[in-house]
Amino acid sequence: MAAPAIDVDGVSKVFRLYREKPSSLKARLLTSRSRAEEFWALRDITFEIQEGESLGLIGHNGSGKTTLLKVIAGILRPTSGAVRQYGRIAALLELGAGFHPELTGRENVYLNASFLGLTRKETDRVYEGIVEFAELQDFMDNQVKFYSSGMLVRLGFAVAVHVDPDILLIDEVLAVGDEAFQARCLERVRRFQREGRTIVLVTHALDTVRQVCDRAVMLDHGRVHAIGSPEEVVYELRYVLLRRDPNFVPEEGTREVEIASVELIRDDGSTARPVAPGEDLTVQVDVRTNEPVDDLDATFAVYDGANQLVVDGRTSREGYDFGRLNGKRRVRFLLREVPLAAGKYWVTIGLESATTGRLFHVQTQRYWFEVHEQSAARERIEVPVVVSVEDL
Repeated sequence: MAAPAIDVDGVSKVFRLYREKPSSLKARLLTSRSRAEEFWALRDITFEIQEGESLGLIGHNGSGKTTLLKVIAGILRPTSGAVRQYGRIAALLELGAGFHPELTGRENVYLNASFLGLTRKETDRVYEGIVEFAELQDFMDNQVKFYSSGMLVRLGFAVAVHVDPDILLIDEVLAVGDEAFQARCLERVRRFQREGRTIVLVTHALDTVRQVCDRAVMLDHGRVHAIGSPEEVVYELRYVLLRRDPNFVPEEGTREVEIASVELIRDDGSTARPVAPGEDLTVQVDVRTNEPVDDLDATFAVYDGANQLVVDGRTSREGYDFGRLNGKRRVRFLLREVPLAAGKYWVTIGLESATTGRLFHVQTQRYWFEVHEQSAARERIEVPVVVSVEDL
């Protein structure tokens, strides 16, 4: 088993929030500290990150992700608990963090590299690589206060990946910049993975977590809510957000192929939501291509109110091959005599690559139906699925 690169042990972090700001020194001296409220940004966070592992930190806004990353980086001191790191850390946190606005790009490179433990000679050796990666050859002698947000991110990321870190901490920067820069960032992250370096990634781009990370941690109001495989933890986050906000409909994907429409059709051809136990149900999905694809796999999954998968299916499993798809197609999944218990069920529809798993389009739990009469217990079941496909 690999040795830990980062050990987060019982970490909590509390901030004091003052509702009324004193307007003078006298007011500050007279103001009772009891007016301050404690805000626990983190509570008893414990987990290990192994050497060479890529870990995704996910959660809703305000869940504590960035605070935890700053504690791991040593920027914030925990109120209780401890973080032990084993190796040189390079952290790319807030936009422009660590840059002095009055200094030039060149001066900031040397300043940041010194913060990360490089000597001037070592920085001299990697300077050209930094500039080339950031594509800022014409701007390095300009003050960074004149840089755009994209330029700041490019320079910050370039410095972070050229200081030979054992551990790379990244907060949201992969979502900034144009597609070409994002692709270069992901390529460098994958190179670090091949070299056995440790990566901690905070992002709202959940598909990136699934593609890049080995494991994920979900924070919820400062506590660890779930730890596990990226697929499981990403789904749990979506489930939590959906339960709190019924209008939350996460959609992701590259959109070479899109879900045009979805209908849940009963035996009588109606789309009414009450379904009787044992009734046939058809999941009808219309798809359209924005560019030709050769390996489409259409999928569906049904989850109960406890977020348990009860039935799923995919065209590849049922033996259907779309071939080269260019245009519109209607896919029907016929579920025969589904023995579901009374309750509400949510349906996820996905379009992905059958060979690489690349996600073209997914609509997570956007569709739902109800079963009104009691029947079998809720558990994953084996249901015959019949696939039919026709051109539109």
